[in-house]
Amino acid sequence: MAVVFISTSGFASAHGMVRQVSIDIHAFEIVFFRNLFGSLVILPWFLKQGWAPLRTRRLRLHIIRVGVSVVSIFTFYMALIEAPLAQVTALSFLGPIIGSFFATLFLGEVVRLRRWLAIFLGFAGTIVVLRPGFGTIEYGALLALVSAVGWGVSMTITKFLSKTESSVTIISYNVVLMTPLSLIAALFVWEWPSWTQLALLAVIGLLTTAASLGFTQAIKDSAINVVMPVDYFRLIWIAIIGFVFYGEVPTIYTWIGGTMIFASATYIAYRESVLARANATSKASAQPT
Repeated sequence: MAVVFISTSGFASAHGMVRQVSIDIHAFEIVFFRNLFGSLVILPWFLKQGWAPLRTRRLRLHIIRVGVSVVSIFTFYMALIEAPLAQVTALSFLGPIIGSFFATLFLGEVVRLRRWLAIFLGFAGTIVVLRPGFGTIEYGALLALVSAVGWGVSMTITKFLSKTESSVTIISYNVVLMTPLSLIAALFVWEWPSWTQLALLAVIGLLTTAASLGFTQAIKDSAINVVMPVDYFRLIWIAIIGFVFYGEVPTIYTWIGGTMIFASATYIAYRESVLARANATSKASAQPT
């Protein structure tokens, strides 16, 4: 669990740095450098694999998925700049819940009562965080919601692709497409960063990618119900960073709603892992010996 714990602090630190570097650099450009420097972490592995992982019959779907992912990252980084850091992080937990909802609608996944209750709990948590009707919903919070929806769509497409595509192919298209796609948007707002800003951008890219790899490996090596609760520390770390460096004090509604959303996402992830193991066991037992 140490890897997950370190990963949560890596994500929170990188997201706090986004707020700092955004004083002079547009969010689109930050995303480009995040992808550029992040790809350097994966590049040695990609070079070793060669071009073979890029062979696919679903190129258009890969492009759509990566395009949606880039938009999701754009809106998430813009939200980090515009809204309280803890609020954005709390709403980001909504992504897997939306992904599960879309998978039910478009992929025909069977969702039973307990998972439906978890989905409704997540949406209820969103209402608690945003409190519509008690004031104007801020622009940054709306951006965080758009990001969560985009992440959910991306997860749904990934589930569909995983039926015929290997995880290596899916990751390879991330590496190949994310950086040039984000560069196109960045060119419209381009400002050459100083060496100090470039160093911060490099740290953001390296930290985010390393944290993602660490978290993914932890999920692979450990039970999801053990890993996911530790991910809640992302909200704690970012609340501390927001308070110490930016004077932000999360509201009680952010904590309550964020906890509801996180509990929902954790249960959904746990149930999906249980079902995946059950399906794998069923397929294995069905094979002739």
